[in-house]
Amino acid sequence: MQLRYNFRLYPSASQRMALARAFGCARVVYNDALRVREEARSEGLPFPRTGDLSKRLITEAKNTPERAWLGEVSAVILQQSLRDLDTAYKNFFDGLKGKRPRMGAPRFKSCKDSRQAVRFTANARWSITPGGKLRLPKIGALKVTWSRPLPSTPSTVTVVKDSAGRYFASFVVETGPEEILPQTTPGVGIDLGLGHFAVLSDGTKIDSPRFLRRAEKRLKKAQRALSRKEKGSKNRDKARIRVARAHARVADARREFHHQLSTRLIRENQAVAVEDLAVKGLARTRLAKSVHDAGWSAFVSMLEYKAARYGRTLIRIGRFEPTSQVCSVCGVQDGPKPLHVRVWTCGACGAVLDRDVNAAVNVAKAAGLAVTACGAQVRRAPVPAPRSEAGTHPTPQPSTAR
Repeated sequence: MQLRYNFRLYPSASQRMALARAFGCARVVYNDALRVREEARSEGLPFPRTGDLSKRLITEAKNTPERAWLGEVSAVILQQSLRDLDTAYKNFFDGLKGKRPRMGAPRFKSCKDSRQAVRFTANARWSITPGGKLRLPKIGALKVTWSRPLPSTPSTVTVVKDSAGRYFASFVVETGPEEILPQTTPGVGIDLGLGHFAVLSDGTKIDSPRFLRRAEKRLKKAQRALSRKEKGSKNRDKARIRVARAHARVADARREFHHQLSTRLIRENQAVAVEDLAVKGLARTRLAKSVHDAGWSAFVSMLEYKAARYGRTLIRIGRFEPTSQVCSVCGVQDGPKPLHVRVWTCGACGAVLDRDVNAAVNVAKAAGLAVTACGAQVRRAPVPAPRSEAGTHPTPQPSTAR
């Protein structure tokens, strides 16, 4: 499978100018191609092909005074910009056909977008120098912070500038079967929530870090300082970058937490079962900020690709499975319960059930995993005998049920 490895870049002042020039040229070619295709659509003409657009908007445009500066950057990133537009149109039309979730039509890019990127393929003849720098055509050798070695020779590299002004190199590499982990027997069900980020079917509870909630005071202060700066001033640009960096720290911490937890679960379990949550629906409720802060979708996506990478199994169960209503001991459905009820007693078998652990056990059972009911969290409670069997007392005795 293909994986993407990101590393931090530290370009010099001249290299930042060269990258800004590359971002701008790629953006102009993208917008020109989008404009040509939209004009053809409005006039009822055939859809222009990528080859014709490349000849018209890149090769011929370089010989005109208005677009002569396109020759100052690598032609590969301009070609890749056209391919990005093709991908955007394909995703849009596939959404209309029902082949994937619907998404909007391609839109024009702006120099004020929070993310700028250019992509270099092998044809661009980029390389990694013996000194560990990334050499890009017409940009130079950029300093890279290598946090880990690449598992194989990368096929492409994408240079990204985020809203916080940071630069990253994103490599696409191929991984082989040598990363398959040895088989292990345990399987685990996961119940995702807000009070605890995840509760496992073995009774383990993983607290929710609440990165956004913990950083709200610092974010509020930075945002207030930004709102007081005059629009269009350099101080406002500096304040905007401070706000972006504060948000980036929150996002990075959340991503690191997701990576560490997902890797641990995949390495320790042969099969992992999760519930298919309706995140978009939950994000429209009063819990929207907490739902986005948890980042369930990103976490499940990490579980999915890591399971495929290491030879594990990820099972999704339906979101309408009554995991919180069914007793994990006897299997009797006891009906829905309000959210403030965290512990309940089964009316059929008398087991005292922790709501979250019980749901995690039911998730594992619904996925076909062999799990127990977690004796540490589920215990038997005294149940009064039925009246037809209580024949030792002449008068009714007080019930012990609660």
